Amino acid sequence: MPQLTIGLGVLLVAIGSIAFIATSFASWTALIPAMLGAVILVAGLISLKKQKLGVHLALAVAVLGVLGTSRNVMQLEALIAREAERPTAVLISTITFALLIFYVGFGIHSFVAARRWKTAET
Repeated sequence: MPQLTIGLGVLLVAIGSIAFIATSFASWTALIPAMLGAVILVAGLISLKKQKLGVHLALAVAVLGVLGTSRNVMQLEALIAREAERPTAVLISTITFALLIFYVGFGIHSFVAARRWKTAET
């Protein structure tokens, strides 16, 4: 999980940076994925020393990110119909949402597997 967490953080920082450049530096909200990514990256680095703390922190941030990006994801239909007011925001939010959902799902799977392993060990 620590390597996945670090990788996700780096990927989100890259996505946020690209989004900020793609919007001609006009909107700081394009950096939201980068901000989420930076926090997740730091949590990933923490998890190298204290795995449980770092991964739990990253998952908490990821859940908040899912909740925060879900509003723009709801406009995906408008984006497909080419009626979205802020198409870049909808696209970037959807990508961020999908990555975070994947990460949270993988994290839950990892926790369940660890619990089963611990139970089987005793």
